[in-house]
Amino acid sequence: MPISIDRRGFARILFAGVLLSAVDPTLAAAQGTKLFTFVSETGSIVAALTKEDAALEADAGAIGKALRERGSLTVWRYAVRKAKDGELEQAPLAKISIQAQGTLRVEPYRTPLRVVPME
Repeated sequence: MPISIDRRGFARILFAGVLLSAVDPTLAAAQGTKLFTFVSETGSIVAALTKEDAALEADAGAIGKALRERGSLTVWRYAVRKAKDGELEQAPLAKISIQAQGTLRVEPYRTPLRVVPME
């Protein structure tokens, strides 16, 4: 018995194929490192928490609360770089301290780029 697919069915199959081909397995594997934007009056930085503060990563509100309570947090600043394979990626740049004074908000940061985990 031949299989018949109407236009909507064909469009759904085509769309699913495009989605599956667009998913990069390295991107999904590296998403264990969660990035956040720390916004101040003068600018913003993209950073990830250190391993010591990994429990806070679930929520930007928890990070903001810990920052207020402690007065500062040590984080890994992330920046875009070109990987050896030629693709762009978000990679750790330097370990820095974020001060509570002057920090306006903490936001989750989403990137289409591969995220290099901290070592």
